[in-house]
Amino acid sequence: MTVAAGIGYVLIGLGPALALFVALISTKPFLILTLLSSTLLWLITLIVLSGLWSPFLPLETTQLWPFFILLLTSIAFQEAIRILFWTAYRKLEDILDTFADRVSKPRLYHTDKMQIALAGGLGHGLAHAVFFCLSLLTPAFGPATFYVEKCSRMPFFLVSAMIALAFVIIHTFSMVIAFSGFAEQNKVDQMFVPIVHLVAGMLTLVNVASGGCMIGIPMLYLVAFVTLIYCGKMVFRRLTEAGSRQENLS
Repeated sequence: MTVAAGIGYVLIGLGPALALFVALISTKPFLILTLLSSTLLWLITLIVLSGLWSPFLPLETTQLWPFFILLLTSIAFQEAIRILFWTAYRKLEDILDTFADRVSKPRLYHTDKMQIALAGGLGHGLAHAVFFCLSLLTPAFGPATFYVEKCSRMPFFLVSAMIALAFVIIHTFSMVIAFSGFAEQNKVDQMFVPIVHLVAGMLTLVNVASGGCMIGIPMLYLVAFVTLIYCGKMVFRRLTEAGSRQENLS
């Protein structure tokens, strides 16, 4: 029974990401390469962060300010890496457009650029989920489950899987928003992503309080839902504007 539970926890955390990969990313080799490159980049980033913080661990659990500083510095570092990731992608996009012009092929469409951003965001989400949450699920395949005192109503493995899924959603669609914001020089989109990342990270501190998981997880999914809706509206706006420009040119 615990093997089935362990598989269920993994599917909760990674099921939607797997569905997105099969339905969209697996059909295009370049998106697969983008996903793998992004996952590797963010795993390296998280390993570097863990190395920088390892001399200060374990943190004092009776005080929240060390966790606040840890999250703040980690999120700031990741957002800086996101800018570098965008810069590298922009250079690659210029190379692809130049090559397309040389062989008389069309340049990347708006949908192509959004799919690349989606693949990059999914890589970020997968790296975060594997590093922080799913790596803790190995004991879930054992002979019993596990509860913690701070969240005695939910199995620890279920909490980890649900947090993993929330961050997969947030990071995946945040990357689409960020790439659009950088491309259009839209300050609102650019600021939305780090703010959402910071809010989501700080909400995980709610789990430190007794029974906090019953509040923190729904709030985390509210942030994921807001990110998803905002991304959907942004994509609709950009595609509508692109369609209008295409009609004017024709």
